[in-house]
Amino acid sequence: MNGKRVFITGGASGLGRALAERYARDGARICIGDVNDQRGSETLQALRAAGVETHYLHCDVTQEADLDNAAQWMQTHWGGVDIVVNNAGVAASGGITELSLADWQWIVDINVLGVVRGCKAFAPLLKKQKSGHIVNVASMAGLIHPPLMSAYNATKAAVVALSETLKVELADDNIGVSVVCPAFFRTNLTETARAGDADSSRMMNKLVTKARRGADEIAALVHDGIERGDFHILTHKREARIWRLKRLLPYPMFSRMMLKATRQMMGKAAQRARDGS
Repeated sequence: MNGKRVFITGGASGLGRALAERYARDGARICIGDVNDQRGSETLQALRAAGVETHYLHCDVTQEADLDNAAQWMQTHWGGVDIVVNNAGVAASGGITELSLADWQWIVDINVLGVVRGCKAFAPLLKKQKSGHIVNVASMAGLIHPPLMSAYNATKAAVVALSETLKVELADDNIGVSVVCPAFFRTNLTETARAGDADSSRMMNKLVTKARRGADEIAALVHDGIERGDFHILTHKREARIWRLKRLLPYPMFSRMMLKATRQMMGKAAQRARDGS
């Protein structure tokens, strides 16, 4: 790993920063892209204090030019790239009647087209090198689809589909592809999250803030999965088992199981609300 060149979108906080710090311990050269320049500067200083060669770029994944500029910077200054992590993403919750179309367009532009822009910007460079690895951060929500999160589910499922396509499409160019599908973990995702109603907002906040695992632990699992060359990088065993069950069972049976579990979950949530907890 010593000397490998890594580019990470959304690299100034959350999982992106945790991945940067994990690769720093390997001695990799790390370029982080983010829209939050203050956090970018803080992350840059922390990585440099650890003795890592690193660089920060202002990178808005809704802007194709920003990702093209990132690919060009990597080519010009470091002679190419070894690992591209399309990590930047946002969350939205709410039922189909509550979440606005504007919120749908917002999340699609970042979660889906942001990853597409990253892949399009770096694929020519990786093809020219005949080497490299694309890592797209999706979610377990892209594999199993909980209620009241249709927009988030749909965008993450699209990232999974894109990744499956690129794994085959880029194989002859010796380019690896991985898709990361974590369940909820503690991160700053809720800072920018949108919700169609107060109940779904509270649900989202609880799922993130009360999660058992933090970004550092998830980053370590993702790092190891990339090193093994895993395609699906599944960081949560329980949710991974549910996904495998979904693949094995007839869908009507799985759907009934999910409906029962959802009713139980919503009932418990309603009881907690009545109790004021």
